[in-house]
Amino acid sequence: MILFEKVRWKNFLSTGNQFIEINFQTDSESRFAKNSTTLIVGTNGAGKSTILDALTFSLFNKPFRKISKGQLVNTVNEKDCRVEVEFSIGPTSWKVARGIKPNTFQIWRDGNLLDQSASANDQQKWLELNVLKMNYKSFTQIVILGSSAFVPFMQLTASNRREVIEDLLDIKIFSSMNGLIKDKVRLLREEIKTLQLKKESLTDKVEMQENFIEELEQQGKIRINDDNDKVKILNIEVDTHLERNELIQGDIDQLIKDQEKVTGATEKLRELGTLKGKISNKVTTITKEHKFFTNNTVCPTCTQPIQEDFRINKIDDAQTKAKELQSGYKELEQAIKEEEERERHFTHLSKEITKLTHGISKNNTRISGCQQQIRDLESEIQKLTEQLADRNTEHEKLTTFKDKLKTTYDELSTRKDTISYYDFAYSLLRDGGVKTKIIKKYLPLINQQVNRYLQKMDFYINFTLDEEFNETVQSPIHEDFSYASFSEGEKMRIDLALLFTWREVARMKNSVNTNLLIMDEVFDSSLDGMGTEEFLKIIRFVIKDTNIFVISHKPDMHDKFESMIRFEKVKGFSRMAEG
Repeated sequence: MILFEKVRWKNFLSTGNQFIEINFQTDSESRFAKNSTTLIVGTNGAGKSTILDALTFSLFNKPFRKISKGQLVNTVNEKDCRVEVEFSIGPTSWKVARGIKPNTFQIWRDGNLLDQSASANDQQKWLELNVLKMNYKSFTQIVILGSSAFVPFMQLTASNRREVIEDLLDIKIFSSMNGLIKDKVRLLREEIKTLQLKKESLTDKVEMQENFIEELEQQGKIRINDDNDKVKILNIEVDTHLERNELIQGDIDQLIKDQEKVTGATEKLRELGTLKGKISNKVTTITKEHKFFTNNTVCPTCTQPIQEDFRINKIDDAQTKAKELQSGYKELEQAIKEEEERERHFTHLSKEITKLTHGISKNNTRISGCQQQIRDLESEIQKLTEQLADRNTEHEKLTTFKDKLKTTYDELSTRKDTISYYDFAYSLLRDGGVKTKIIKKYLPLINQQVNRYLQKMDFYINFTLDEEFNETVQSPIHEDFSYASFSEGEKMRIDLALLFTWREVARMKNSVNTNLLIMDEVFDSSLDGMGTEEFLKIIRFVIKDTNIFVISHKPDMHDKFESMIRFEKVKGFSRMAEG
């Protein structure tokens, strides 16, 4: 049970720099007794409802009313906003302090400040799950009933109604578990999808590898035969070129022999040319001498007469020599012609030898190319032969693919089995499963308690909720009603009856049990005089071990309560009135 002891605040809304503190707990010096009723009164704006915002802000970081967090700081002082609430659970005392400007969030246990290294969100979750065992919605359905910002159970959406009931019955864990299972199912489905793609890929690889091995055997043999045929053709081509080279070389050898026969023609021509030149010079000299003695009988130099016998001898000698030189010159020209012919023949033979040598060179190039092709083909034949003889590597690849495929099949089977289990668990944990069975178990008690409290407020109707938390209302006058059909006062009676029922269920379930109940303006508009009296009887005699605080504009009701707190506003600041 959560025993709220006190709440205090300063620089919060209209409250100034001095703490306002309200005690909830029982002791000999306390202003309020156990199971007491206290009326909180004040004019509009005096700050009497601030206690609601202070409690919810300190515990859940949000005010009860629709006020933004920035508006909670007192507009005059504008800083050092702080709210503290103290409570105990069993032997452990707790204090939660929260502030704005500066922002603070502190949790104290038995006077010791807890580690603040975690984020504020994580601290808040820990506080709600492990200490309070309730969230904001549950708190506002069990501890607080207000008219301005409060949303009664019957005005909540179906999902929010379920959330409140699940919190009360401690079955929200099933929703959390269901959420986790949904996440796991989603991840499993993604894994299954990935594994399915992997399986398809491996299946293709196995098929491709098997086809490859088969093709390797077939195509290997075909390629070996083709390569052997190519080698044979290339060898024939090599032999052909070698034979051609032999024939050509024979021709070259014969030409070289022929060339040897005409070797030296150039040198002979050079010698004959030199001799021809000498003869030509000598012919010129003799011709001049013959002409001189033929044309001159007197020496042109000394003018002495030339002896006739001498002159005639000279002319005859010149003619004889000229004839001899002319005959020799003709023989020399014939010899030159013959040597020139030999030189031309030598040049022709050289060209033929060069041409034939180039042919041998081309054949040798072709032979080298063919021999390289033969070596490449023989290497490929050897490689293919080895592959055919030893295909262990490819078979190992095939075995590896098959092993991976089997593993993938096993993983797929495991994932599918797991997802079947999760689907079964999901069917149990969803709203129509275990939770609904638990809710159905408590529904008769809930409906009984609601009608019990309605009767105590002289509201004689049969109000029932189904497992979807839709209401059915019957009365002696009208068979079928709905919550929306009633007046505001009648709706308030139903809201109060549900509030008291939730507290009773929480107490019995021992999930949420507190000593505090605060109601805001429940008498001011909706309840008539008879309803008010009956309500007061309930909170006085039916609600056990609870300190009840009622906020109202009606100070004339103070005689119906054991204590009263009056709020007033002085110089713009709210405070508790003295006396």
